[in-house]
Amino acid sequence: MIKPPIEGQIPALDGAVEWINSKPLAPGDLRGKVVLVDFWTYTCVNWQRTLPYVRAWAHKYMPNDLVVVGVHTPEFEFEKDLDNVHGAIRDLDVDYPVAVDSNYAIWRAFNNEAWPALYFVDAKGHIRGHHFGEGSYVEAERTIQQLLAEAGSAKVDRRLVSVDPHGLEVTADWDDVRSPESYIGYERAENFSSPGGIVEDKAHNYSAPERLRLNDWALSGDWTMRTDAVALNKANGRIAYRFHARDVNLIMGPARRGGSARFRVFIDGEPPGNAHGGDVDANGYGAVSRQTTYQLIRQPKPIKDRLFEIEFLDAGLEAFDFTFG
Repeated sequence: MIKPPIEGQIPALDGAVEWINSKPLAPGDLRGKVVLVDFWTYTCVNWQRTLPYVRAWAHKYMPNDLVVVGVHTPEFEFEKDLDNVHGAIRDLDVDYPVAVDSNYAIWRAFNNEAWPALYFVDAKGHIRGHHFGEGSYVEAERTIQQLLAEAGSAKVDRRLVSVDPHGLEVTADWDDVRSPESYIGYERAENFSSPGGIVEDKAHNYSAPERLRLNDWALSGDWTMRTDAVALNKANGRIAYRFHARDVNLIMGPARRGGSARFRVFIDGEPPGNAHGGDVDANGYGAVSRQTTYQLIRQPKPIKDRLFEIEFLDAGLEAFDFTFG
């Protein structure tokens, strides 16, 4: 294997508002160890689909002096909430050190560009490669193995890890994903199709058109559209989206801490049945009780254009972003 080139020196890991599962770490603390720096944010489904591999590498290669450092840099404002971050780390079984980078200090120090992002650091503190996004797991693990061997680690097991992901961690069905990530707040919203368009930062009674084209979406009911989200003001509001993918996920949560909102999901006007996601039942019922990513649809083949609808039976709900898999 060709030695990966030096891309720079690992910067200081200063500026974290908190460290979880570890005391604060500095480059000097990591000298002599191979380091995998993993930029993530807990609602990012793309990162969640990489997590089984990162978790497995952390466990397998820790005896060989690999240190995985997760850097949690939030995309949405609610991801700065330390209670939310702690809850996600517990729920997702993240047991390696995590720097809570709510002010983007470490992100800027690395000149990072995306979630997820991996940086491979050798035992001398040199960055020897990086990878943005999902995939390339074999190449990533081979890089880890090579850097460990260069560091003199004896008996590095060259077999690749085997993972058994569940729920949101399951790899996307990329051959059938024809719907892009879709933000719902007006700052980044695309293909919004409610008649009359967007009304910014004011309560408005929206309606849905009779038919949506692929990847168009619409609101119906009393909503307020903000820069980063839509907020439901009265019960029985709906969001409709015509999509083409195996999975439909939605980042959403109660507007107030401790709140909850019931919802029901439909696909082509019917309860989802065996196409229901992990956060709803076969009749489409579920509840929003925390700010996170909810898996609403996981449909069996054949995959085709379908109409997704979610009706919220209670007000006090915010929705941020659709993702597909």
